[in-house]
Amino acid sequence: MNVIIIGAGGHGQVVADILQAVVKSGRSSIRPIGYLDDQPAIPPSARLGLPVLGPVARLSHYDHQGVIVAIGHNATRSRLIQQLCEQGEQLISAIHPTAIVGGEVIIEAGTVVCAGAIINPGSHIGRGVILNTGCTVDHHNRIGAYVHIAPGVHLGGDVTVGEGTLVGIGATVMPQSQVGVWSIVGAGAVVTTPVADRCTVVGVPARPI
Repeated sequence: MNVIIIGAGGHGQVVADILQAVVKSGRSSIRPIGYLDDQPAIPPSARLGLPVLGPVARLSHYDHQGVIVAIGHNATRSRLIQQLCEQGEQLISAIHPTAIVGGEVIIEAGTVVCAGAIINPGSHIGRGVILNTGCTVDHHNRIGAYVHIAPGVHLGGDVTVGEGTLVGIGATVMPQSQVGVWSIVGAGAVVTTPVADRCTVVGVPARPI
C-alpha cells in the first residue's frame, strides 16, 4: 500500500520514521512514498529518504492507496482530515512497533502512536489523534478526535479528553477527570478537577488562566 504523508515538518518526519519502522518489523506492507506540504519554505529535498512531492493539491497526481495527516496543530489537522475524507481518501494510522496497546483498545483512523507510548485496556482513541513519545493512557480512557497528548503525559484511568484538546508535555491528568473540547492543559500541569471547554489551565494543581 502506497501512503502519502501530509506535512513535511518535524512531526511529518516522526510519522515517516514510524512507518519505516513498521515496515522493517514486518508488521505491515505500508510503503510511505513521500510528503505533500503547502508551506513554501519547505524545500523539495529528501527527508528520511522520502521526497517532498509538492503542495497538497497535487495529491491526485501520485499513485497511492492511503494518506496520513502529520501536522501537529490540532485545528489544521482536523480541517485537512475532514477535507480528505470528503474527497474519499483512505486514512491510515501509524503505530510505532515499541508502543504497547492493551486489549479491547479502539484506535480510529488517522491516529499516530509514537515510540514508547502505552495505551491500557478498554481505551478508545478517536480519529486523527496524536499520542506522542512516551505518553501513557491508562485503562478505559476516552480520547476525542484531533487531540494531541504530548510527550511524557500521564493520563489516569477513566479519563475523558474532549475533541481538539492539547495536553502539554509532562502533564498529569488524575483518574476519572474530564477535560473539555478544544482546551489546553499546560506543560507540567496536574489536572485534579474538571477542565471546561475551550479553556487553558496551567500549574499544580491546574487552574484556568
